[in-house]
Amino acid sequence: MASIGEKGDIGVDVARRDFLACSATLASAAVLPAPARAHVPAAPAGLAQSTRGMATSPHDLATRAGLEVLQAGGNAIEAAIAIGAVLCVTYPHFTGLGGDAFLVISDRNGNTRTLSGIGQAAARPPAYTGAIPVRGPASALTAAATVATWEQAFEFSNRHWDGKRSWRSLMARAVEYAGNGFPVTPSQRFWQDLRASELKDWPGFSRVFMPQGRIPEVGETFRQPALARTLEQLAAQGPREFYEGDLATRIAAGLQQAGSPLTTADLAACRAREEAPLRVPYRDGELLGLRPPTQGITTLEIMGILNRFDLAAIPEGSADYYHLLVEAVKQAFLDRNRYVADPDFVDVPVERLLSHENLDAHARRIRMDRALSWPYVFKPGDTAYIAAADQAGNCVSMLQTVYFDWGSGVVAGDTGILWHNRGASFSLDPRSPNVLQPGKRPFHTLNPGMYLRQGQPHLLYGTQGADGQPQTLAALLTRLIDYRMDPLTALSRPRFLLGKTFSDSRDTLKLEQDAGEAVFAALTARGHEMSRIPAQSQLAGHPGAIWIDAAGRMTGAHDPRSDGMAIGI
Repeated sequence: MASIGEKGDIGVDVARRDFLACSATLASAAVLPAPARAHVPAAPAGLAQSTRGMATSPHDLATRAGLEVLQAGGNAIEAAIAIGAVLCVTYPHFTGLGGDAFLVISDRNGNTRTLSGIGQAAARPPAYTGAIPVRGPASALTAAATVATWEQAFEFSNRHWDGKRSWRSLMARAVEYAGNGFPVTPSQRFWQDLRASELKDWPGFSRVFMPQGRIPEVGETFRQPALARTLEQLAAQGPREFYEGDLATRIAAGLQQAGSPLTTADLAACRAREEAPLRVPYRDGELLGLRPPTQGITTLEIMGILNRFDLAAIPEGSADYYHLLVEAVKQAFLDRNRYVADPDFVDVPVERLLSHENLDAHARRIRMDRALSWPYVFKPGDTAYIAAADQAGNCVSMLQTVYFDWGSGVVAGDTGILWHNRGASFSLDPRSPNVLQPGKRPFHTLNPGMYLRQGQPHLLYGTQGADGQPQTLAALLTRLIDYRMDPLTALSRPRFLLGKTFSDSRDTLKLEQDAGEAVFAALTARGHEMSRIPAQSQLAGHPGAIWIDAAGRMTGAHDPRSDGMAIGI
């Protein structure tokens, strides 16, 4: 495989060949082009193994970009940035330069930090009436912190992990795929078809994402020349170009012309934050998550509640299993809806929420014979999960997002950048902790995580899916930790989703139908209002995971429901 910047870089024809080979079944595949194939230990299709480095993401070309960095001697942060940049091109419905991003990072010895990249609300937001729109210019009311998060991560890599790759080299594959094109994924086509009746009204969208006035077919070469020029400018000038340079001026002008309240001053004020992770004990290890205003605390609450139960005595996949997980989710969501918001503006009682007393109390409220009624609002959203681990034992668990699929739908002028709509998650209710205020960071559903044993990283995990993220992670983590499944098996098992979806407005418990008739009947008898969704449903999230054992052996996979894969050196 050619390394970044060498002659013989993977072109669009090779990219199409590789893509079609691995996505025909919409499954992960531990497949590498020769000569790297010889370095991958034998493993079931879809399960990657390595002792030298690994990457995973929901798109195979992005994963390969990260693997190239690792093969060239780059570290896990450098690989994650390269993956994230390519995903901004090849997975535009779920992530992009105009969105937000989050990382949990650790070295081999468990020295951990988080990077929280959340764009703040405009200094002068509109005077909304009724509700904040979920699409269009009025929903594009927060700055975008993905590039700022890469900037912070890149600086951290250079300071602490002896980073050697240039910023420009990490943008190389993204520039290439934006300019030369890549094959349209089934996921991109699915979500563009789903929004076909809306997208014609989104400012600048059709010009970029509907060449020749139509939705591109799966496998068709899709080019984004404006985005390629933007990425090249970003590669040449560095990450602050997005916030303070000529590019920032063009972004702000394009957004304002469309009707967004964002200004160059709002972009210049955008920064990611480096923070200590939140922690909660689980079995013989410790789970890490991001601080508010993310719902990282919510995932940790769920797992802390489950830690009070003996899952080893509950058969995986049984009605008891799903019921317990769902009821733990409900208890944690009650706290989330009441408290989680930007701690710069409201008091979030983090220590109390993760205290033994609070988790014990929630566990006591769960009844195994009866479901708690659930009339609460569901928050949709879409995301892309990235993980990377290098030979030195450095690890990154990362998520990027544009919030809803296709974000706000607004393309910022001639930049090719699709802006997110995360500001739509603000409330206009003055009693809400998440009420809209100038400069405030909105509540965020993203929460990548990491699991430590004996102080060392053993599991990297995260998922797409907004409100579904903590729910998907509860199923994934219990299957990996309590039931000791390998990542591919754990990712392939039936999952649930509590609440509304884009295709079902009822506040029901959605469960993939391969959970079995007996499970549906038993859950219904306990008071759950059930809805069936197809096996391997797009509604069930797109998680990824890399497991690292005590000897440093890595085993990884990406969800078979996605277009992605894990690859090991």
